[in-house]
Amino acid sequence: METYPIPMVPGPTVVPQQVLAAYLTNYGSADIEPEFVQLYEQTGELLQRLLGTRNQIVIKSGEGMIALWGGLKSCLKPGDRVLAVATGVFGYGIADMAAQIGANVRTVGLAYDETLSDLGPIANAITEFQPKMITAVHCETPSGTLNPLAQLGQLKADRGVPLFYVDAVASIGGALVLSDAWHIDLTLGGAQKCLSAPPDMSFLAVSAAAWDVIGDVGYVGYDALLPFRTAAADAYFPYTPCWHGVAALRAAAQLLLDEGLEHSFARHERVKQQCHNGLAKLGIDLFPASGAIASPTVTAAKVPAGWTWPEWDRALRSRGLVTGGAYGPIAGQVFRYGHMGAQADPELMERALAATAAALADK
Repeated sequence: METYPIPMVPGPTVVPQQVLAAYLTNYGSADIEPEFVQLYEQTGELLQRLLGTRNQIVIKSGEGMIALWGGLKSCLKPGDRVLAVATGVFGYGIADMAAQIGANVRTVGLAYDETLSDLGPIANAITEFQPKMITAVHCETPSGTLNPLAQLGQLKADRGVPLFYVDAVASIGGALVLSDAWHIDLTLGGAQKCLSAPPDMSFLAVSAAAWDVIGDVGYVGYDALLPFRTAAADAYFPYTPCWHGVAALRAAAQLLLDEGLEHSFARHERVKQQCHNGLAKLGIDLFPASGAIASPTVTAAKVPAGWTWPEWDRALRSRGLVTGGAYGPIAGQVFRYGHMGAQADPELMERALAATAAALADK
């Protein structure tokens, strides 16, 4: 299997040794031992600090999509109205997910290279549609964009929309997330992005209002949230928890908090700017439109003129650099540098840009 010395994929990211050591330690049986409950609760407290919340944290075994699906299925009944605010692959994808489970979905959508600015269409849609839930994505990793959510959350609160559901998988730890201040009821996260832990854990911050809805819906399934409401208090989880994954998640969260969140945000922003400046010197255009907010955790750029994405990908890999392609309508047009978590490193980015320059010279 091929390996690459310059890893810049936008997740799963490089796992630091401290996190890997926590994962590889031998533990007991997580579903019957009190030490696991203590670990689970301690990890939840650390994640509360990363998510800017006092809401209960649910930690689930499975990649971030299990949190996205579980949040929707646990809160929605067939026919419930969902207003999806979409600016990229995942925003539109969440709308499709809600529709697949029977929700009545209306989408307020923008182009994939834009970010949220004008709330007028959303306010009008709330008045006309009266949704039970608003959904949004904080960081659209395929587009390399970051949506501002404070005003959208305030609009949700002012208009009395019951639930605000936010995918923050690719921003938590690398950009400011204020779940409570932004009136978010379900903040969805994953281990493998800015936390730089293995891609086997997901987590959610769940508000009291969301718990009330979850209890009313009563969804039962592997991804259901309801059993986790009292799992730690009762020391009884709905399935055998992954002790290794929770231990790694705690170690990853602690590393970010030891660094200091403000320092982490500044580090991500510096490496983002380093990437943007380097690409500009090479004549490679960024994907986000002028005026859109670029994510500090991932840069999306246009595949250089004269190259197809498979050709460009091979040229980069031949220089030891692995980046990410894109999805949906922008597949083949965009490639991405994941400068998130342990990969938000100036030296690593310098090597990535040098490899990019060398690949361009191949043509």
